[in-house]
Amino acid sequence: MAASSKPSSDVGWSKWQICLAVGAPIAVAGLAYGAYYLSKGKPKSSDDSKENEGKKADGKVASGGEGDAGQNSVEQTPEEQAQSAKLRGNKYFKAGHYEQAIKLYTQAIDICPKDKTKEIATFYQNKAAAQEQMKNYAQVVDDCNQALQLNNRYVKALFRRAKAFEMMNQKIQCLEDATAVCLLEGFTHQQGMMLADKMLKEIGKEKAHEKYQERVPCLPSGQFIRSYFSSFSNDGISNTTDEDYCSSEDFSSTGYAKAKYCFKEGHFDSIIDACTDEINSGGSKAPEALLMRATFYLLKGQGLLARPDLDKVIRLPEADKKLKANALIKRGSMHMQEGNQMEAMTDFGQAVVIDPDNADVYHHRGQLLLLLEKVDKAVEDFEKCGQLSPDFALAHAQHCYAKYRLSVLVQSPMQMQAAVKSLEDCCKQFAQCAEAFALYAQSLNDQGQFQQADENYLKAIALEPDNPTAYVHRGLLYLAWKKDPDQAIRMIQKALEIDSRCDFAYETLGTIEVQRGQMTSAQEYFNKAIELARTEMEMAHLYSLSVAAQAQSNVTKKYGITPPSALGS
Repeated sequence: MAASSKPSSDVGWSKWQICLAVGAPIAVAGLAYGAYYLSKGKPKSSDDSKENEGKKADGKVASGGEGDAGQNSVEQTPEEQAQSAKLRGNKYFKAGHYEQAIKLYTQAIDICPKDKTKEIATFYQNKAAAQEQMKNYAQVVDDCNQALQLNNRYVKALFRRAKAFEMMNQKIQCLEDATAVCLLEGFTHQQGMMLADKMLKEIGKEKAHEKYQERVPCLPSGQFIRSYFSSFSNDGISNTTDEDYCSSEDFSSTGYAKAKYCFKEGHFDSIIDACTDEINSGGSKAPEALLMRATFYLLKGQGLLARPDLDKVIRLPEADKKLKANALIKRGSMHMQEGNQMEAMTDFGQAVVIDPDNADVYHHRGQLLLLLEKVDKAVEDFEKCGQLSPDFALAHAQHCYAKYRLSVLVQSPMQMQAAVKSLEDCCKQFAQCAEAFALYAQSLNDQGQFQQADENYLKAIALEPDNPTAYVHRGLLYLAWKKDPDQAIRMIQKALEIDSRCDFAYETLGTIEVQRGQMTSAQEYFNKAIELARTEMEMAHLYSLSVAAQAQSNVTKKYGITPPSALGS
């Protein structure tokens, strides 16, 4: 299988929606991407100061002042005196007189009986609110610490301290407090989720940037490489009919001939050096060698090395238009991996101008449009691809699946029925296309037709027994169907037996462990996926998941919270 079932972000989208496939994890997924699913409701007040009370229209203090703090002290108990001081502090707070408010909150703390811990915690939290207005963030933390010592599940104090940590650039501390807020509020605290999401992205990017500079580039498995090339109807490298460049008898004349032979025999590690020999010698196949070398740099996650080669191919006057279009496809996909959507679409637009009848341009642009949730445009590109290449089974399967996705978005039962039928027909027309069966299975899984979905996953596996992604998707199917995480995990581990470098499998196992509340195990899986990541953007995503699991593990232990679990242990 290739494309939408593949873990590579340039040829598929399923990986990035894995949390939805598992059933929207309420732990890591809720933090790492929770902000995208929030409603726009007005947030509740984040402190106990009753700031709307006691304010006149002109903004002046309605009554009282710190000078009359003991006015009714004879009649009032110490607790009542403390509450009275707090109320006067609230009025000063509302009027913007924060120093006076702080003095009154401090007075309330001093007066209040020490056994009234909940009340004293409130006074500290209100004092922290006034310190926050004055941008005294270290003091905000100190006051919130005092409040939390008295009431360790005080959500408002936790969230205020989290915001102070954010302003102090203490991201991990901020994340843990925001995570605690989310857990204690059952992931209904919108501002807490947004803050946690922000911290996860920032921490993930920082960790990935540092780690990516240190990584040792390596090629993915041979199966992954073959699957990648199968996503092109004519990539200019693997589909050649020129036997002179595939011969094992004599590849000493040019490095490109040796590179093509190594490709044919699966000796992928030798290809870059062989292409470099061709380029340095000024051989006649230098444009092809540049494209081939760039492709394998990309497969190793070395975009900085791939980019100059792709640029040269695109600029070379003597390069064939199909080579140029292929280079633009790969440069556009690289831009997409880096999060540069406009640059990606510009490259695909240029490829259309250079070679308007190239089916691969529309096929790969269609996949990127799916990633961008522009499903209607993706349908158009896949349809155009199928028209230009009627025998390109993969493109036909993806066209049918994109139509299914569109029917779900527009909520049209008739369109959905027609799209599912087209997937079924595609499986009959292209009976050797594993991707067709896998995509048909995904649509059946979505509709709860688990038995039929499983049958189609098995057909995909029979056609491509060395493709690990089919086992991962089948494991997810069993998770939804049988509610048996242990069986699902066994299936996904089968994928790792086939390909120990399948980062998709590790990420999915980590997500399942999060759902089971097994944060330590989840982290181990996410960290293994990080080691295999091919792009900095993908690594940042995985780090955000790992950091979220660590934060939840720390918080649940610190506050004695039972981790949320959507699955059995």
